Amino acid sequence: MQGFGFSLAGLVVGLAVGATGVGGGSLMTPILILFYGISPSLAVGTDLLYASVSKSFGVLLHGRNGSLDWRIVGWLSAGSVPATLAALLFLHGVEKGPHLDAMIKLTLSIAIIVTATFALLQEQLLRLIKGDSLGALREWRDRGQIPLTIVSGALIGALVTISSVGAGVIGMMLLLLIYPRTSPISLVGSDLAHAVLITAIAGIGHISLGTVDYSMLGYLLIGALPGIWLGSKLAFRLSPKPLKRLIAGFLVFIGSSMLIKVLSAGA
Repeated sequence: MQGFGFSLAGLVVGLAVGATGVGGGSLMTPILILFYGISPSLAVGTDLLYASVSKSFGVLLHGRNGSLDWRIVGWLSAGSVPATLAALLFLHGVEKGPHLDAMIKLTLSIAIIVTATFALLQEQLLRLIKGDSLGALREWRDRGQIPLTIVSGALIGALVTISSVGAGVIGMMLLLLIYPRTSPISLVGSDLAHAVLITAIAGIGHISLGTVDYSMLGYLLIGALPGIWLGSKLAFRLSPKPLKRLIAGFLVFIGSSMLIKVLSAGA
C-alpha cells in the first residue's frame, strides 16, 4: 500500500514539473518527510537519484534538439563537483540522528523558500535583469561570467547535496542573471544537464552514507516518468502561470512551516 502512495507522490510531482517546471526536489523531499514520515536524510538521498534519472530524459531531448551549451555546463561543474564532494565529506563526518536531520530540515526549508520566491517573482526579476537601470551591473557581470558561473555551481552543488533542492529554479535564475543574452531554451538544457550530473554524484555519495531506499526510488519513478510526460503535454493546453503560483505558494507554506518547527525545536 505504501508503494502505491510513493507512486502517487511521484505522479503528482511529475505532473507539476512537466506542466510548470517548478517542483522536483522542492516538492518531493518535503512530501516524503511531512506526509510519509521518511527521515530527512533518507528522503534527500533517495530524491537525488530520483531527480538524476527523471531529469535525464529532458537532457536527451535538449541534446537531440541542440539546445545545450556544454561550455556553461563545464563551468558550472568546475564549481559544483568539488563542492558536492566536500559536502559529502562533511555529511560523512556528521553522526546520523536528530542533529543531522535538523540540519537537513533547516537547509531544506530555506532552499524551498528561496525556490518559491524565485518562482513567484521570476517575471519581475527577468525584467529587472534586462532593464537599462542595471547597465553598470551588466558590464561587471559580462566581465566575470566564468568566475560567477563557477561560484554559482559551487553554491548549487553544496545546497543540492545537503537538501536535494537548488538545481532547478535556483540554478536557472542564476544562469539567467549571468547569461541574459543566451537563449532561455539553451539555459534550460544546460541547467538540466548540470542537474543530472550533480544529483548523480550526490546520490551515489548518499548510497555510501546508507541514505537511499531503492524500493521507494523505484515506486517514485513508476509514477514520476508518466507524470512528467503527461504534464509536458498538458502545458500546451493549460496556462502554467496560475498553477506555478499555486505550487510556489504551497512551497512557501511548507518551507515556512518546516523552518518554524526546526527553529522552535532548537530554542
